[in-house]
Amino acid sequence: MFYFDQIEGKQILKSDYIKNANAFFTTRNFCLKSDDLLTADKNKSKLCNYLDIECQNLISPIQTHSINISTVKQDQKDYPDTDGLILKDKNHAIFLNFADCTPIILYDKVQNIGAICHAGWRGTAGKIANLTVNKLVSEFNSNACDITALIGPTIGICCYEVGNEVYEKLSATVNDFRGLYKKIDGKIFVDLKMINKKQLLESGVKEIDVCPYCTFCDNEYFFSYRKENATPKRHSAVLKLI
Repeated sequence: MFYFDQIEGKQILKSDYIKNANAFFTTRNFCLKSDDLLTADKNKSKLCNYLDIECQNLISPIQTHSINISTVKQDQKDYPDTDGLILKDKNHAIFLNFADCTPIILYDKVQNIGAICHAGWRGTAGKIANLTVNKLVSEFNSNACDITALIGPTIGICCYEVGNEVYEKLSATVNDFRGLYKKIDGKIFVDLKMINKKQLLESGVKEIDVCPYCTFCDNEYFFSYRKENATPKRHSAVLKLI
């Protein structure tokens, strides 16, 4: 179940599904990516203090709506063209940025390894969450049934209208697309959160907590690219192993 918490007076969203790692989503008053660089840097400093890491070890990739997945390495700081990032050591923390797309945190409690995925419609159509699970299984000895997934604040089916091309690509990603879309007056709306949940279930992940918040409707808490005229500001998904 999701609940709000705070870091130095800044609101974050956590889930009680993950207790053995620092895994959470920031809100609009704890922005790590903004056109206000001073505020973003201050918030990153607060985050590093909370996570007890050096700020140079706080890693964020350059996201491009790809299905490219990288693993954090001790001597590497830059991760270009990356929308899935795996963390396997306790010296680093990672965050990815969002403003309507689906943030997914994965955590294997047995191997103590995790990842964050950025799944907009392109990433969802490319099944980036499944690809990340497969990488954890094939390269890091994870078992899918040991992985917990948190699906964070995303634009909801109530607000996410798409065209026929996007609908067709998304509907091809799961065995049964019923209940994952609705049609109203000739318009198609899709449920990115539940599509990603179904993809994860089909990949063998069983423990999945889905955030109830819609970034468009609950704009007082989270940023929405669609509602806020292509805002450059982002809320984030954060992961630190302990």
